[in-house]
Amino acid sequence: MLAYVHIPFCHRICPYCSFFKHTPGGTDIGAFVDAVVREARHRRSELPAPPRTLFLGGGTPSMLSPTHLARLVDGLRDALPADDLEEFTMEANPATFDARKARQFRELGITRVSLGIQSFDAGVLATLGREHDPDEAARSVELLRDAGLPSLNIDLMFSVPGQSLASWLATLERTISVHPDHVSAYNLTYEEDTEFLELRRQGRLDADPELDLRGFELAHRLLCEAGFEHYETSNYARPGHRSIHNQATWQGEEYLGLGPSAVTTIARRRARNVADTARYIGMVRALGHATADCEHLD
Repeated sequence: MLAYVHIPFCHRICPYCSFFKHTPGGTDIGAFVDAVVREARHRRSELPAPPRTLFLGGGTPSMLSPTHLARLVDGLRDALPADDLEEFTMEANPATFDARKARQFRELGITRVSLGIQSFDAGVLATLGREHDPDEAARSVELLRDAGLPSLNIDLMFSVPGQSLASWLATLERTISVHPDHVSAYNLTYEEDTEFLELRRQGRLDADPELDLRGFELAHRLLCEAGFEHYETSNYARPGHRSIHNQATWQGEEYLGLGPSAVTTIARRRARNVADTARYIGMVRALGHATADCEHLD
């Protein structure tokens, strides 16, 4: 049994991302946190067993204030319960935390951080709309290491418009040099409801399957030579650092999804929450849940 919490807030909307997300705007973050905990408490009776993994995704969970993050984690531990987790992952972006906040991650029991670096090339980062620069990205790795996080993943992306193989090679080499425990190397795809897809439809961006292949092969060769196991299509881990949550999802394990747009699949019933943060908060206050639609799987 897995648990996932979707935190949809981002300082900036990246042009390639199709997940439900938005800038905080006028959202009452405290009300959002309370709604997630209330939903968890309401849906606890659906769980066939306590969750063995908890994953805070988004969006950018690491942009929550220390007060809101602590309130969320403490509330989830009480509501689910989630005291005996095998793995507790949080997605984070460079430049959204300092040394003190990194220490808080560890104090809250987070065992794995998935860091959205994407590239160590300033030009590629600009194309992707990222807020950090290469040195900030490297510094964020140091902060998490100094805080004692047991496992660190770095997210990377290849086949980005304008990205050369030489740039991808340099990013891979710098990634290896900062000694992560896990690397996710994603081939850029053009998803619905993204700026990149619209630009591609206008003929201003193009995909090159041959370049995709060469980027994939380069990542496979360098990361495996550096001691990583290639255990999923896009995922590489040092021994003992495979993502339990990701593997269980691939293997069809049941999961509870909390937050706007999150999906739950339990006992062959697949339900999706409303993809609207204000409506989500209102529905949970009124009903205890925010289910928008569901289906029964054969």
